[in-house]
Amino acid sequence: MGKALKATRKFASSGQLKKTIQSRKKHQQVKKKIQSRRGTKGKDKAPVDSDESGDEDEQVQEVKGQGKTDVKGMSVDDFLGAGFMENNSDEENMDESDSDEAEDEEDVADDQSFASIDEFEDEGAAHMLELSKLAEKDPEFYKYLQENDIDLLDFNPNGIDNDENDEGDDDGDDDGDDDVEMESEKLPILTKEILRRWQKALLDHRSLRALRKLLIAFRSAAHMNEDNQVLAWSIDSSTMYNKLVTTALKFTPVVLIHHIPFKTLPNGKYKPPTQTAKQNALQKLTLSYFNNIVHLIPQLTDSELLQPAFTESAKILPYIITSRKAVKAYLKKCLEFWSSGEDSVRIAAFLSIRRLASSTDGAIMDIVLKSTYLELVRSSKSTSTHKLPSINFMKNSASEIFCLDHTAVYHHAFGYIRQLAIHLRNSMKTKTKEAYRQVYNWQYVHCVDFWALVLARACSTEAQAERGEESALKALVYPLVQVSLGAIKLISNPRSYPFHLHIARSMLHLSRHTNTYIPLAPYLFPIISSQLISSGKPKPSTLRPLDFGSNIRAPAQYLKTRVYMEGLVDEAVFILAEWLASTPVHGSIAFPEITVPVVVSLRKTLKSAKSKSKGVTGKEIGIVKGLVERTEESAKWIEKKRKDVNFGPGRMSDVERWEADFKVEDSPLAKYVTVQRKARVKRKNLVDKAEKGEDEILD
Repeated sequence: MGKALKATRKFASSGQLKKTIQSRKKHQQVKKKIQSRRGTKGKDKAPVDSDESGDEDEQVQEVKGQGKTDVKGMSVDDFLGAGFMENNSDEENMDESDSDEAEDEEDVADDQSFASIDEFEDEGAAHMLELSKLAEKDPEFYKYLQENDIDLLDFNPNGIDNDENDEGDDDGDDDGDDDVEMESEKLPILTKEILRRWQKALLDHRSLRALRKLLIAFRSAAHMNEDNQVLAWSIDSSTMYNKLVTTALKFTPVVLIHHIPFKTLPNGKYKPPTQTAKQNALQKLTLSYFNNIVHLIPQLTDSELLQPAFTESAKILPYIITSRKAVKAYLKKCLEFWSSGEDSVRIAAFLSIRRLASSTDGAIMDIVLKSTYLELVRSSKSTSTHKLPSINFMKNSASEIFCLDHTAVYHHAFGYIRQLAIHLRNSMKTKTKEAYRQVYNWQYVHCVDFWALVLARACSTEAQAERGEESALKALVYPLVQVSLGAIKLISNPRSYPFHLHIARSMLHLSRHTNTYIPLAPYLFPIISSQLISSGKPKPSTLRPLDFGSNIRAPAQYLKTRVYMEGLVDEAVFILAEWLASTPVHGSIAFPEITVPVVVSLRKTLKSAKSKSKGVTGKEIGIVKGLVERTEESAKWIEKKRKDVNFGPGRMSDVERWEADFKVEDSPLAKYVTVQRKARVKRKNLVDKAEKGEDEILD
């Protein structure tokens, strides 16, 4: 023999040869135990090729007895082509992407782990009862079988032995095929008959051997167009490809849950399955399958495959939750599709993220919270009319994840709200354009709105009543309000008023849901008065009305125009009316006293507008005057309601009881706001239809 390669000598001297020989011996012992356990059941089964096994034993003994001199004469190809390594090729290829994670597991050959699956095959006898209850336990999966594979529901308990024998024959054929794969470039073609046989074994017997074959074929589908990949099957049609992917996604969770159930806690969180012999045998197979899903997801373009890819992969998260590398890769893909893509796929990706966050592992929860928030901030850097619904969906769905565990979320929320405060402080100190841009941007607006959504959901009166205690996030309401109102006061000019209105809407939402009084009126009065009391006539223009929902800074051409003035007055008055009609304000027994400064300020503004302003029309004055009249009517209405009260302001228990029984919806102001809200919705619908080119006439 020629001189041995350096890699060959290193492999022999590192002790890997000895470990390989020992693992092969253990594998043979396991196979003998399985054969002896089956007894008479294995008589009709295709026997294990004893000659091949004997040859392998001889090869192992030869390698062991040749000593250091013969080993040095062997090349790396001789090692990899030896008999004791033949059955390991498929499994090693399946786990190439998991080499980093394998260091944390037992140093056992993949074939040994997968071969031990055969020990758990004899469980088909009790499956008849479970199959009859499949419609109750998993109606979604049962419906899928009825629509696609009705033959698989025809379970015959008398045919178990024959099916097992067929499986044994298939194993022999597959082993032969595997040998052919390594020696020839021609791969066996996956057919419908082979796939249907696997499906029947999985459904009838929950066969782990059939699952292993299916997942090896699934790996071929995930890596079919890649170079330097050793695949086990060839897929010659898109129909077969879709069928294989769908089968693997639908059947794998069912089989895993049957063999290795996991525990779900009353609060919705789940625990990984306990470490058993079966769990250890399936661990590598499951992790390899999960990594193949992560690899396959970016390749899928059809939403009909992407949606089940996320939905079904989320069901096996308890089995791979211990692998940080797999979790991070999966979360990254979920966030990519959550921030972009079709609506059905985005919802499925979000549900997968939520499922990931439901783990009892606090470290996983921290990773999900941080990654979700950063993805939201990145996606909200630029906002337009078309992108705004997508960002709103992300904020609403992310707020649900941030309300799963208030204690775990608190330090994240505290840190990010503090970050907003630091940006505001730096802008107030420096007072430069660059410093102001750190606050007056879309990311800042969306972050304030997002935390308002989170606190409104977590600290709402309904949520606290259901939970029976005050939320840990309640303490963050005050700092968020201080930061938000400070951002409004940072710059006060007509171009920044859209930014002020965005912040005011977020604070109004927070106030309404948490029943917290937030003084918004002083921040809305300057907007109304500056437009009503103007020094000159508004400039005529043909500009379309400014969309305040998708703008935080008015373009220069809108300044001092009538269309901008009318829009600002209408928007500010509507927000002020909603604030006055909200429960913390209108539901208070002191509403008549609260509204005194509001009514006085608005009447003073109206008087000045009529006498000094030249460009104000009756429309703007009518809007403000209508709000003042409804507010005064509601104040008188509440005074009549509280006329017979026999307690003073110091008896807070009686005050709270009176406010709880008080119905705000019946007041004149509440009815006025309801009418205005419906009119705005109708107007927006007409504008949307006109933009789409539909035949709608705007009033």
